[in-house]
Amino acid sequence: MARDWNAAGYTALPLPHVQWGARTLARLPLNGDEYVLDAGCGPGRDTLALLARVPRGRIAAVDASPQMLAELRSRVTEKSDRLEVIQADLTQPLPLRERVDAIFSVATFHWITDHEALFDNLASALNQDGRLVAECGGRGNISSIHRAADEVLGRPGEMWEFPAEDETSRRLQQAGFRDVHVRLRPDPVHIEQFEVWLDYLRVVVLGGYLDAMPAAEQEAFVRAVAAQLPDQVVDYVRLELSARR
Repeated sequence: MARDWNAAGYTALPLPHVQWGARTLARLPLNGDEYVLDAGCGPGRDTLALLARVPRGRIAAVDASPQMLAELRSRVTEKSDRLEVIQADLTQPLPLRERVDAIFSVATFHWITDHEALFDNLASALNQDGRLVAECGGRGNISSIHRAADEVLGRPGEMWEFPAEDETSRRLQQAGFRDVHVRLRPDPVHIEQFEVWLDYLRVVVLGGYLDAMPAAEQEAFVRAVAAQLPDQVVDYVRLELSARR
């Protein structure tokens, strides 16, 4: 969660996150008057969909990236007291008005290395009987891209927390959640155009590797990784979870 993002480049790409957001939102039952935490809101695509789902409610949109939050603010056409935009770390106490009725998250949790702290903190922000519905990268996510990147580097490089079903269930239960449901969903994405494929690797997938190397070496690295992946497929495996506090 500590790294910032190229928000404009991110939103310009053909992201599967659109489908992930719609799929995750469909799993979240709402009456329309809830106070909902969008945990890792990014540029706000799902935040706006959440606002539409709670016409009498409120949204707290939280992200650690200033660029992502700036992109979200640019998407909000008029000031609304139903939306709070908050820069914060999801493993630390959140500056919320009060506990929320539900927590929604898409493509965020795998950027956080300490899932015990994450789930403990989310549980403390959630009302009793409140629901958590989320998805993120799960065990096996983008494994072929990691192998290609490590081959180019000649050593193991950047890794994220891509957990399995059983360890996620255990962590949620330890944090005080019940009615826990977790499953892995393979969801590969083919990027047809080569230049878009390079942009996708550069902006979405390889950012952690690129952050750790000099700028002059980054483009050659991206192209070398792409050469190892001629099918131009991102082998996503999504971890879908739901639970109640």
